[in-house]
Amino acid sequence: MSKKSKISRRNAIKTFALGSSTLAFPKFNHMISTNSIKEPLKGNINQSVCKWCYGKMPLEKLAQEAKKLGLVGIDLIGAEGWDVLKKYDLTSTMCYGDLEGKLTRSLTNGWCDKKFHKDLISHYKRHIKLVAEAGWTNLICFSGNRRGMSDSEGLDNCIEGLSQIIPVAEDHGVILQMELLNSKINHPDYMCDNSNWGVSLCKSLDSDNFKLLYDIYHMQIMEGDLIHTIQENHKYYGHYHTAGVPGRNELDKKQELYYPAIMKAIYETGFNGVVAQEFIPLDRTNGGINSLRTAVELCDI
Repeated sequence: MSKKSKISRRNAIKTFALGSSTLAFPKFNHMISTNSIKEPLKGNINQSVCKWCYGKMPLEKLAQEAKKLGLVGIDLIGAEGWDVLKKYDLTSTMCYGDLEGKLTRSLTNGWCDKKFHKDLISHYKRHIKLVAEAGWTNLICFSGNRRGMSDSEGLDNCIEGLSQIIPVAEDHGVILQMELLNSKINHPDYMCDNSNWGVSLCKSLDSDNFKLLYDIYHMQIMEGDLIHTIQENHKYYGHYHTAGVPGRNELDKKQELYYPAIMKAIYETGFNGVVAQEFIPLDRTNGGINSLRTAVELCDI
């Protein structure tokens, strides 16, 4: 991969002003121009896209392309970008808060470490209300890094901290979604790096307003057995992300996952939330939109 292509979500979050199973999406109008996609989308899987994967493409341009492709929204957009999404009748399918509360966007300084709780609680209480006022549903959160603590200590800390904001989320109809990330390659030391730990957290919190963001790319690296895991734990998964493995690039024949089967498994669980495309396109033709179109068609089961 060239240096130019080597961007990461963490760096993109710092560089750009980015910006649910239980997200009750209506049946969207997937009748779009055949110049944009080969056939109208079936609508069995609601799809969105992550802004950070498209480099310096303006959010407005990506919103226009997303609309042409029949996507329902854009993931990982903060409050500063929500008006653009509304302009194109798109949903903020996975929200950040706003730039003022930067800690809510940190993948490393999260809920498993008590020293961040005070600020996290303050910021999330405010951001939950912002998300609700905007009419959105999903708000991302992160476990943060272990920093030498055990799984059980990190779990207890997350329960203690998140328990203080979940009632606010429940009151405002907002779903907190903790992302499962791999600690093997992309996010060393990240605590919430496997389904068993994440599901244990969900069971302990026991709230429909707390779910896991199941990142297919990350969990293939950490645990594999994707379809079985999705079938067994789908009630705890509120959102999905895609990318090719290895490399986090296109969903093509060069990578090891067969996405139509994975999408079929997700659909058969009764999932009515969103699957967001989160791969970094190596093919930058049309700003990477050609690769996005191919991935959307592949996942349209």
